[in-house]
Amino acid sequence: MKLITLLQDEMAQEAATTRKMLSCVPTEKLDWQPHPKSMKMKVLAAHIAELPAWVNMVLNTNELDFANNPYESQDVKNTEELLAFFEKSLKEGEQSLVATDEEEFWEEWTLRNGDQIYSTSSKYEVIRMSYSQIVHHRAQLGVYLRLLNIPIPGSYGPSADEVMM
Repeated sequence: MKLITLLQDEMAQEAATTRKMLSCVPTEKLDWQPHPKSMKMKVLAAHIAELPAWVNMVLNTNELDFANNPYESQDVKNTEELLAFFEKSLKEGEQSLVATDEEEFWEEWTLRNGDQIYSTSSKYEVIRMSYSQIVHHRAQLGVYLRLLNIPIPGSYGPSADEVMM
């Protein structure tokens, strides 16, 4: 099986779970945060929604330099905008995988802030890291939802909320 096919399959699997989780984010709680050091829910959810588009960014650049591109979160106003943003990001990621040559996966890609280099890895490794970031931040979002007593959908099997139903 080709590496592109494996990445497409994984993206589709994670997208289904991510879509379910993002659809649970209540509009009225977008500005909620569990702790002053934590992101607001809308910032966390928007970051999760944007991560599939990182595949496109990685395949079409050689680096991300925060000194030249400061991070700005997508300002979503409601759950519908959040889901639409996710679908747009997902489409970007999917289309870039279809259009790439697997040889590009082995080119180096750097994450930096000016002279400070956070990491240099193959584009393949950075794509896999972005998938892992989706899972990581989705788990954070699950904690936010749990603290608000909002039922959580299962990820790789049923959640405790689904089992109790």
